[in-house]
Amino acid sequence: MKFSVFTVGTPDFTIPETIAKLKEWGYDGVEWRVAEGPPHNPVPLPPRESWYWTYNQSTINIENVKEEIKRAKTLCDQAELEICCLTTYLQPNEFEQIEQVLNAASSVQCPRIRVMPPNFTGKENYNKLFFQTQQHIVTLEELAQKYGVKIVFEIHMGNIIPSASAAYRLVSPFDSNAVGIIFDPGNMVHEGYEEYELGVQLLGPYLDHVHIKDARPVYSQTNGKGKWDIQWCPIGEGMVRFKKLIETLKASNYTGYLSFEDFSNEHDSAYKLEHNIHYLKSLL
Repeated sequence: MKFSVFTVGTPDFTIPETIAKLKEWGYDGVEWRVAEGPPHNPVPLPPRESWYWTYNQSTINIENVKEEIKRAKTLCDQAELEICCLTTYLQPNEFEQIEQVLNAASSVQCPRIRVMPPNFTGKENYNKLFFQTQQHIVTLEELAQKYGVKIVFEIHMGNIIPSASAAYRLVSPFDSNAVGIIFDPGNMVHEGYEEYELGVQLLGPYLDHVHIKDARPVYSQTNGKGKWDIQWCPIGEGMVRFKKLIETLKASNYTGYLSFEDFSNEHDSAYKLEHNIHYLKSLL
């Protein structure tokens, strides 16, 4: 197994700084966040805990994705880092932009891009939304085959595939060489938990990438009323059973990436990059 970082988790580092840090700590690859570029010198600055999405300096601008990823590729090659994924927030029906990202990925020999399944809010019938998404994947499968780049969907709370079983049902009609799944045990702490063996064995060849983060339940009281929430936490301090995860992936002969996506805020980005890879390597 190899190690990478999804750069949503390094919001305070520029693209060159992220590459330098990953090389310093012995990572094998990088998973680039592809979205709108960060605002320039916003006033006031957004809260630091929201920088992952609102002020991320380690983002490939989707409006200029092919040119920017080629510049990043040059720096990655110098640092001997693979680009393992271009991770977008595009929806399955955004065919034109998805094709642009596939083209960009192909130009730098990146093997996969992420497309986000639609959210499920209850306002639209789940079965209808699920069927519509599969209809869109018919077109996405053709685009993936055209460019030789796999399209992967992430198991994620709040969307139509919060569990491995739902994810398998979504992609099982399609070619596993063109369409795959990002397995995310951290997200499944929030919603969709299933035993790791069940999910990994069920997904089989569709399991293409693994995100690494951690979360735990937290109890709080406001005005005498208590409630439980799930919150992100440092890796190894939450509900994700990383030793079991590693054992399960080994048993399935998984040799792909473990890609860190750490949203915890107890430590700075530099500390997390060092700690996280050392922690997982200790389990391997």
